[in-house]
Order: sequence, then structure tokens, then C-alpha cells
Amino acid sequence: MEDILNKTYFGNTALKYLIALGILTIGVIIAKIFSKIVIYRFKKWAENTKTTVDDFIIRGVEKTVVPLLYFGALYLALQSLIISPKAEKLITVFTSIVLTFLTIRLFISIIRYSLNSYLVKKAGADKSAEVELRQKQLRGMISIISVVIWGFGLVFLLDNMGFNVAAVITGLGIGGIAVALAAQAVLGDLFSYFVIFFDRPFEIGDFIIIGDKMGTVEYIGIKTTRLRSLGGEQLVLSNTDLTNSRVHNYKRMERRRIVFKLGVVYKTKTEQLSEIPKIVKEIIEGIKDTSFDRGHFSSYGDFSLIFEFVYYVMSADYNKYADIQQEINLKIYNEFEKRGIEFAFPTQRLYLNKENWNRNVSSETVE
Repeated sequence: MEDILNKTYFGNTALKYLIALGILTIGVIIAKIFSKIVIYRFKKWAENTKTTVDDFIIRGVEKTVVPLLYFGALYLALQSLIISPKAEKLITVFTSIVLTFLTIRLFISIIRYSLNSYLVKKAGADKSAEVELRQKQLRGMISIISVVIWGFGLVFLLDNMGFNVAAVITGLGIGGIAVALAAQAVLGDLFSYFVIFFDRPFEIGDFIIIGDKMGTVEYIGIKTTRLRSLGGEQLVLSNTDLTNSRVHNYKRMERRRIVFKLGVVYKTKTEQLSEIPKIVKEIIEGIKDTSFDRGHFSSYGDFSLIFEFVYYVMSADYNKYADIQQEINLKIYNEFEKRGIEFAFPTQRLYLNKENWNRNVSSETVE
């Protein structure tokens, strides 16, 4: 038996092969126990908690630590053997690839979880539809971030494997500058998309005005944002144009301030002029979801005495404002009709001098 164990095969005795096999077996058993028992119990515990951080940590451990345990068992088993330099180098390269792969995957998972948590926190619990929509946008962003991270990871891996990446990086740098100059508009829109995504000046469903363009936001893409105008056509605007412009977001308006004017004729009596602000105030205060601010006899117009009124509609809904303003106008008209107050309209009086007119007529007759 001792002779068999001491017999050499490919530079290692049978005993060393058995030891390596034992190390591998024990490592696999430990990994199985950790995966099936420890992680399983942590999952059960995490199901009873409200936070999602523990779920994320458990998933990270399951996808990173468990593969590392299996790989660690294999690595320790191989290290107990005498292997050739070429095989040693191959193992080193394979180890670098595995560690780089798992590290990058873990890092991307952390970024994805952080951005998702940020979206949920910003949107609130009552906006699940908005969160779902933003998560769809997040996938495109994560894809871009993943490409960048994998690129850096590949460069790091090649450097650790002994490749001279300095010349490659220099070449990529020169090429990158050329690409950046050629695609600076696209890159500008891409960075503007990140600004819109995180700063959230507007969201899908918001009614916004940019310069002379207005509409409801339908889609926010990596390069363009699409609006549905009041006329029904679709407006496609670049993200850079949006971030460089003053955006009026009417969806964020908590209440709408309304200013309107009334003009009455000059022959209106003083007592009636004093009553007009009180009449309008009572009308506005009697309508739901309105708040009266002020009303005054503001100025003398060319053909009317002008009153100015200010009130608030406690809603950003334009249709609701239009309905309320219509109700106010009808009630004002009704009250003015009852009290004999006349609205002014553009008028002009022409005064003729009778003596001069008769003289002109007589001279024309003589001729």
C-alpha cells in the first residue's frame, strides 16, 4: 500500500493526488453547506424584514462568495501539487480572470441596486407606475455603465497578465479624442440624459413649455425627449436643448395664480363702483378650490373704468381652472345684470361744430 501511495505520476505521488482530492472534496462540501444551509436561513430571515438591503447582500453573497468558495477549493487543491511553470502561469491567468469577472459583476450589481433604491425613494410608495417606467430607462443607462466598467476591467486584467497596455491606451486615447470630436453632439445629449435622469426637472406625463414649444412629455431617451403638443403632433427635442433651456413645468405647479380684469362704463355710479370688488370677492369665495387674493379699481382706461382681480385655483389642472373661470364670469355677468352695471366696450365719440359745419355747407352751395 505504501509503495502505491509513494508511486509518482506526472511529478506527484499518489498520496499528493489523494490529498488534493481531499482538499477539493472538503472545499466543495463547505461550499454546499454554506449555500444550502447558511444562505437559505438568511433568506428566510430576510423575507420577514421590510428593508431590501439584506436581500441584496444575500444575493450578492450567493452570486460572488459561493463561486469563490468553489474556486478556492480547486485552487488550494492545485497548490498542494507540484505543477510545471506553464501550468502555474495558466492557473494564475485563470485566477485573475475569475476574480476580475466576479469583482466587476459585484460592482455593477451595487450600482444597479443603488440607482434602483434612489428611484424608489424619489418616486415614493404611491408611484409604482412611475418607478417601473424609470426602471426601463435605467436599463439603458446600466448598459452604458457596464460597457465602461468592463472596458476598464479588461485593461486592468491585461495589465496584470503582463501585456503592455500603455501603447494600447495611448492609441485608444487618440482614437477616443477623434471619436469624441466627431460625436460630441451625441455625447452631449448622453450627458444631458444623465442630468435629466438624476436631477428630474421633468418626468413622463408632465406638461412643459420650452421657448415657443409646449407639450406633454411622452418619452425620455438617451438622445432625445419626445413631447405631445396640444395640436396633436409629436415634438422631438434633443436632451441638450432641454438642459440648456428654461423649462416651465406646469405639472409641478401646486396652485394656479389667476389675474383678470373687468371694464365698466364711465357713467357707472360711485356706489356701484364701490360694490364691484365686494361682489366679485363673494363670487370667488363661494366657489370650491379657490382662494381670493385681492380686487381693486385699478385704472382709468380709454373707454372704461378698469378693475383688476387676483385669485388662486388650488390645482394645476388647466381644465379645472377653465371651468372655474367660466363659472366666475357667468356669475359676475348675472350679478351685474341684476344691479344695472354695464360692461364697457370700445366706443368713440365724434364732436362736430355746428357753426363751422353750416358755413362749409353754404360755401359749397354758392360754388
